[in-house]
Amino acid sequence: MGITFVEGTVTGPEGRQCSLRFLVDSGATYSLLPPECWQAIGLEPRREMEFRLADGSAMRRKISECRLTLPQGETHTPVILGVEGDQPLLGVVTLENLGVVFNPFTRTLQPMQMLLV
Repeated sequence: MGITFVEGTVTGPEGRQCSLRFLVDSGATYSLLPPECWQAIGLEPRREMEFRLADGSAMRRKISECRLTLPQGETHTPVILGVEGDQPLLGVVTLENLGVVFNPFTRTLQPMQMLLV
């Protein structure tokens, strides 16, 4: 469930960048870039996947990868290549790659606590 936003920058394979205001969506697996952003930074589809939405409906979207930078750090992450009307989302794979988790009580991103067993 997304209830907060974070500013971030995505970088394409040739160094072109786009800044976005991402909705932190702890129910989303992958982050999503709107078409005007992923096209501007030169991303190309690498594969296609089907996703289930909260209402149970399905959608197919193309997937690529890019560098994503947030105040909490920088990571290489898979991203959904959005279509017209899609909004920027920050999904859990990107959050885990950054080593952060969403705290729903404070509506902030916090460092993940790692346990060594």
